[in-house]
Amino acid sequence: MRIFVAFEGLCESFDISPENTVQDIKLMIKDYFHVPLSEDKQGRRYLELIYAGAVLKDNWVLADEEDKPIFYVYNPVTHERLPIMGRISLLSSKVSELKTLVTLKCGFPSSIYCLRTPEGREMFDCNTPNDYHLDIGTTLRLDVWNGWREFLTSCILGNKPKIQYYLSKEEPILRYQKRVALYMAAFFGHLQVSVWLLKKGMKPTEIIGVHPYREWCQEDDHSDNMKCPVHAAAEAGQLIILKAFVNSSALSLECRNSAGQTPLQLCIQHRHKDCVLYLVTKLWSVVSYPTFSLPMKIYIKLKLWLLKSQNNIYSIKKGNPAAVFRTQVGDAVFVDGFTKPEMTSKGFCSAMIKHASSRGYTLPDLNNRFQHEQSQCHLTISDMYLKAKNVRLPPVAGAKKRGTKDGHWQKRKPTKKNTRLSEEYMDQNMCLARVPLPSNSLLKPAYYYSIPNVEFLLNPSLESFSQYCGRTPRENAIYCLAIASEFKEKPWLQQLNIARTLARKSICKPTY
Repeated sequence: MRIFVAFEGLCESFDISPENTVQDIKLMIKDYFHVPLSEDKQGRRYLELIYAGAVLKDNWVLADEEDKPIFYVYNPVTHERLPIMGRISLLSSKVSELKTLVTLKCGFPSSIYCLRTPEGREMFDCNTPNDYHLDIGTTLRLDVWNGWREFLTSCILGNKPKIQYYLSKEEPILRYQKRVALYMAAFFGHLQVSVWLLKKGMKPTEIIGVHPYREWCQEDDHSDNMKCPVHAAAEAGQLIILKAFVNSSALSLECRNSAGQTPLQLCIQHRHKDCVLYLVTKLWSVVSYPTFSLPMKIYIKLKLWLLKSQNNIYSIKKGNPAAVFRTQVGDAVFVDGFTKPEMTSKGFCSAMIKHASSRGYTLPDLNNRFQHEQSQCHLTISDMYLKAKNVRLPPVAGAKKRGTKDGHWQKRKPTKKNTRLSEEYMDQNMCLARVPLPSNSLLKPAYYYSIPNVEFLLNPSLESFSQYCGRTPRENAIYCLAIASEFKEKPWLQQLNIARTLARKSICKPTY
């Protein structure tokens, strides 16, 4: 173990064993710097060691201080309390460095979560833990995007059907979720999920990036957002996933992160011996063609040059070579410290209910015009409907008169002649009395959507029907409902089906 001692403007390193106490270190410093050390307890103390602002006692062992976690992080997705090991200097470093350690511990990309203090304050990447007055051993909270908790749990377990179920319906978020799923599948070693996502068009060399709602905050992005799934597999030492990625794209061998490190360098840094041997073998292999062969490094350089040329040609043809943002007008935008936080680890159902209620799409009461005017529904409605009176069904015309007739018919014995209804008896007034329907009106309810040019499609058919049937479509509907209403022993829904069948027969009846 090596320590650095600062004394009177000088900084020297000392190699000590884990068993050495603070008193042993003082003796080493005394001999090196020639510092007088008084053994008399009543005398003046000439030397003391200070670490993280605290005076070290003579019987302490420095190795004990290094084994204690600097922070603990509670993960609401897995319900685990993760210890974060590191040096005391982490307190004065940026939060982005702390998130890098958390990512290596839990396997979550840094763009899908935020860290919060025990009081619930969000910790931004540009600040330091000292800015939030945190002490050693404090338990922080890791919060993910609302509605993502079940999705991330499925990614950890490698459950492909559940991942498919919890994918978003919005195309930008769907693309981002697939990149996150491939990153986590590479970190946890889920081969089946990785192969499925590769077949869906995901690339192991595609950077994770940020959430589509955060595309306007690129200046404050975490450096780990430039990581690719192949980097996650190299850091975690997932040899099978590395083989799948290299077989999918040879560019995975030379894919670099924000620090310029390749997967081979990451495997060496994290001491994954099997992965190092495989990557070295691949890098020194040869790509063979029928007439010639190329070393792998030359092949990768040629392919990178070709892809860069294709992208430039595509940008020129598209006419927008300098497009930076994919965000469009009307999309949601989140800015740190200004907008309402959306990383509170809410479940899928809670997030969907809140999202639906925030839209305010509630059906208004048709009989209450003022309630509809005060609602915040964004559906298009006509001014005619807003100015109209309350929509009510018309009263049943001649209901009392019809009641007396029904009583008269019940007293008489039914005969075949009376039970059969003739067309002469089914006049317009009788049908209106039996089947009360609302009057013709151009007023439409608030949730009514009109199809463009629908009149152009329907008017010729309606005119043909009226010409050959002798009745308008409305009169024909009343006529069929009146006939069906005579079957009083049948429920109302069956009567309605009978009316629909009669109306269909009247339309499909062949003409000779």
